Amino acid sequence: MVEKINREKSDIYGIPVLGFLFKNPRFLFILKLSVFALFLYAMTYGFINNSTDNLFTKGIFWNLFWPFFMVITLGTFGRIFCGICPHGFIGKYLTKWGLNKKMPKFLANPFIGLLVLFFAWWLVYYMYPSFYKTPVSTALVFLVLTIIAIITFFVFEKMAYCKSLCPIGAVTNAFSKVGFTKLETYKDACSSCKTFDCAKACSYDLKPFTFEKKNSMADCTLCMDCASSCEAVAFKVTKPSSSLFKKFKPRKADVWALILLTGAISITMGFHHALGRSAIVEEFIWTKTARYFESFINFGTIDTIGLFAFSYAILFVIITSVVGMFVASRILKVDYEKTFYTLGYAFAPLFIIGGLSHVVEFFFLHYASNIVNGFVQAFSLNINYMEPLATRKDSWLHIFKMFNHLAYIWAFIIMIGRIKLLESTTFRKVVAFPFASALIIFYMGLNFYTGYIFKTYGAQKRGGHNHMQQQKQANHSSLNIIIIKENKG
Repeated sequence: MVEKINREKSDIYGIPVLGFLFKNPRFLFILKLSVFALFLYAMTYGFINNSTDNLFTKGIFWNLFWPFFMVITLGTFGRIFCGICPHGFIGKYLTKWGLNKKMPKFLANPFIGLLVLFFAWWLVYYMYPSFYKTPVSTALVFLVLTIIAIITFFVFEKMAYCKSLCPIGAVTNAFSKVGFTKLETYKDACSSCKTFDCAKACSYDLKPFTFEKKNSMADCTLCMDCASSCEAVAFKVTKPSSSLFKKFKPRKADVWALILLTGAISITMGFHHALGRSAIVEEFIWTKTARYFESFINFGTIDTIGLFAFSYAILFVIITSVVGMFVASRILKVDYEKTFYTLGYAFAPLFIIGGLSHVVEFFFLHYASNIVNGFVQAFSLNINYMEPLATRKDSWLHIFKMFNHLAYIWAFIIMIGRIKLLESTTFRKVVAFPFASALIIFYMGLNFYTGYIFKTYGAQKRGGHNHMQQQKQANHSSLNIIIIKENKG
């Protein structure tokens, strides 16, 4: 164990204030306990006050935890939210007191958490847009996840829930590579170490002194327990996405998380929420498909346009990435699987940086006021409710669309760096580049196409596809009333 060390300028632990925030064990414990208490209160409040007037539960989970603790931090500091996650907080204690059994291979699979997030959240979200937006449904979702987490932590060893079953943990490991920080150790101090205190302190059974050599932090959640055990641990500021320009052992779940989340969030929202507000919404293939099936199938309350926008987005994304990588592998004369999982990491910025456009814009439109008003309501604060900081009429909000363009530009840069890691001729790499980047090009094209559509045709009046969906539901209700009256007659 090292008790004192001369820290480099890039080491956050050596910077006043930041070093305290990221390293001090007492402060971190209080922070984790506070987040855990806030999590429990928001969840409980969702069951107690299950009316639409409940601003607190939705404000905490969907306006604070998701956009700010996930999207913003993943693209900057990395997985720091995992370090203060309520589930991880209780998991460290339950794992110590639990049965510590080894998780079966069929469960020790990060694809489980990824598929749960993909189907149980995003598919349901687009089919039933209001389902997760009620306080009680929000509280119920996190209660179920909490129960699963508690059972898993108690039964299995080494924080198994975080590594395999957590829907969020399945994607944070992949997207965090875009950030500009890394946790490692000082080589000189570690060279003579015989106690390995940093590894002993890790609840995830990781070895921080191997991170730099592997160019990978593996399943590290940045809980900072290792930093409290030994001064040789460092948390450094690096060049953005630095690890993506070097070799490391790829994980299949990481690449598929990047592809599926890009399709489920970035592309589907581009189809459904962006183009869905245009004046020619009825002309798009997902809308036409929805109308075709609606003509002879009663979907009830399902948002059919959302369902088919999601389906087409995933189909386009998978075909574009898989076929593009296949052609690239042929050109490069490199094994397809190696090509796919080496170059697939270049897709990381598409959602995590592009998503900042939505998050920052909605901070001014909704998030800030929803969070403040939620706290005012839940804690009975003697403060007036806060008005939104902006409206959609404010043209300055468009400046945040720059993140969409920054996303594909940075993805192209990473693709250049990743393709250099493959053994092939320079000419072949140049020719293969646009095929390997097919998904990035598709994302870029969608952004320009959306701008063209609104500039040419304008926005749809009366609320766009949301109004049409409400009208469709009203028509179904009216039809049911007519049928009931005819039956009674």
